[in-house]
Amino acid sequence: MANLRGRFLKGVSLAVLFGLGTVPAAQADFFERINSYPVYKTLPEGADKSTETVAEIVYASKDGRTLAFTDSPGEDIVFVNAANPLNIQPMGRVALGGEPTSVALGEMAAYAGVNTSEDYINASGHMAVISLAEMGITATCDAKGQPDSVAISPDGKFLAIAIENERDEDLNDGVIPQMPAGHLAVFDLDENGLPTNCDAVRIVDLTGLADVAPTDPEPEFVSINAENQAVVTLQENNHLAVVDLATGEVVSHFSAGVATAENVPVIDARMSDASGTTENVAREPDAVAWIDSERFVTANEGDYEGGSRGFTIWSKNGDVLFDSGNQMEHLGMSHGHYPAKRAAKKGTEPEGVAVGEFGGETLIFVNSERGNFVAVYKDTGAEPEFLQFLPTHVGPEGLLAIPQRDLFVVANEVDEDGVRSHLSVYQFGADVPVYPSVVSEMDPEKSAPIGWGALSALAAHPEDANTLYAVSDSFYDEARIYTMDISEIPAKITSYVTVTGFNQSKLDLEGISVASDGGFWLASEGHPENDRRHLLLKVDDAGAVQEEILLPQSLIDQAQRFSFEGVAEFEMNGQTMVAVAVQREWKDDPKGLTKLAIYNPADKSWGFVHYPLDAPKSAAGGWVGLSEIVSMGNGQFAVLERDNKGGEDAAIKQITVVSLEGVTPAAHGETLPVLEKRFAVDVLPAMAQGKGWILDKPEGLTITANGRLILITDNDGVDDAAGETQLIDLGPATRLN
Repeated sequence: MANLRGRFLKGVSLAVLFGLGTVPAAQADFFERINSYPVYKTLPEGADKSTETVAEIVYASKDGRTLAFTDSPGEDIVFVNAANPLNIQPMGRVALGGEPTSVALGEMAAYAGVNTSEDYINASGHMAVISLAEMGITATCDAKGQPDSVAISPDGKFLAIAIENERDEDLNDGVIPQMPAGHLAVFDLDENGLPTNCDAVRIVDLTGLADVAPTDPEPEFVSINAENQAVVTLQENNHLAVVDLATGEVVSHFSAGVATAENVPVIDARMSDASGTTENVAREPDAVAWIDSERFVTANEGDYEGGSRGFTIWSKNGDVLFDSGNQMEHLGMSHGHYPAKRAAKKGTEPEGVAVGEFGGETLIFVNSERGNFVAVYKDTGAEPEFLQFLPTHVGPEGLLAIPQRDLFVVANEVDEDGVRSHLSVYQFGADVPVYPSVVSEMDPEKSAPIGWGALSALAAHPEDANTLYAVSDSFYDEARIYTMDISEIPAKITSYVTVTGFNQSKLDLEGISVASDGGFWLASEGHPENDRRHLLLKVDDAGAVQEEILLPQSLIDQAQRFSFEGVAEFEMNGQTMVAVAVQREWKDDPKGLTKLAIYNPADKSWGFVHYPLDAPKSAAGGWVGLSEIVSMGNGQFAVLERDNKGGEDAAIKQITVVSLEGVTPAAHGETLPVLEKRFAVDVLPAMAQGKGWILDKPEGLTITANGRLILITDNDGVDDAAGETQLIDLGPATRLN
């Protein structure tokens, strides 16, 4: 029905679609998320569950059965038992008396970098040695500055700490140099894992190396190879150094240079479309990891004025062996994980890297801090091969490969606005990727994937069982109708049209229904405080508005923020009608009753009925409202009802059935009939199968032409949200009977 703005490549993998390498073998193994462990579960007994907790840098014991991570708000190193990764259990917290910045584990001890700086000038910090057997601090060694990253050598002989002595971003607009200068601190470890030079740390001077502020190196991250060489990123200096730990000599150093990302989002707008190119941007690498003794990989997050939105593979002599260019950006766009609010800044912002051997192959993991995903690549010795896209929780920071147990762990640090910090655990060995369930095709006009996200409603093509339509909500500047092909897994967004010709600043589309006379019915949620009206729209196939339909003024006067959330055309008594679901009670509604608004296009009249909402069942409270309405024929409707809670607090995500048979909708101002509803399907179990944070917004529901019940979740545009979109086949629609 809509003009195509993309091409459908049947059966072609993302690797080929985006030029990321060859197609993985059919027998290739994949990672599957098996657990999401909330950090608040490590709080002491009796502690307030709402206490801020963070997982930033995570490390594993040699056997991979114990995990340790930094919790900076709590000033603790947290230990958990991961012997059974499906059932992680807290082991204890070790108080550090300062901010933990990183942690590494050896055979018998954990080593934590602790920042005790009073301010940016009086930089101080130490390395705390923590006994793994006794879970207590056995030594505190002055690091001569503010620690950032900590690494232990594979043979357990050296511990290296990047002493950043970070700059004050509010001083002189954050421009460096700002003293004191940072350095690399090196501790020598004995056979028991204790530092032999605790009182006399070896300092590797890194001044005079970089072209950018050579007097003020700010080491960010350190990694050690099998030859006891440490590679250090000087992020703000856009520089890299390789240090021999035995001698403390800098054996090579070089600029991180610049990189270009073509056809990516760059404008300051709420869109995730390719709008330009970032040319010759300083990489400013953050995390770094050795691939082997000769090569390493950096995540080019940027900080001071750079950030090339990708990752780079280097030789230790400074040769660029591979740069990802726009791949991370395009992966975010195609998977609906693009952080549109960051497009004019650093985009997907790759920050962390890890390397591990799984299934006999060396794999490279690169995270997107803002897009909430990890891209998995296979090392080929040349251009790496893209293998898999892993969804994370909000703010993935630390990455940890545990190949000896076929596990991969992500520490997700964001713990605010109802989102809780997590450890995400993935296991290697799945036959097929479980995620994504939706990706977009390439847009040939823009040489980039179709950008999408915040899908807030679904409708099915009345004849083609493989075609769905979806809309995006007001997170984005433009309101769009997307066409989706569900004949394969993952489903493909093949095209879109932009809604045009409406008479207000923007739309907040929350409902879509195919109109029997062509085009679509759309429901746009209003916002009285933002000058947005509650609109029922009739649009043509190209998205042009043909009619704007308002509610009666007497009802508009009773409006609340939470309004139109679904729309369904239906036939009753020989007439074509349109039902609109109102999410929650308005001013004139009794508590626990919301409205279904029934519009008659023939005489342009409105009638209304009341829908009885469930009371909240979550221990965290919240509210319950409607998200979608779907015609089942004969005046019956499937209604998607949910609470506003996610994670373990989610309690109501359900489909009910109501009927207008024998019910006469009343005009506004009259007493409204109350529908009887029947519980039909609990969708919480299906939403939980991904083993991630339970998403709070199942927003779209439809019944396909061949009678399948399909659900989709709204990812809020990856804004303070995990960014996952779940398209779930709930089975035959006869489940509703």
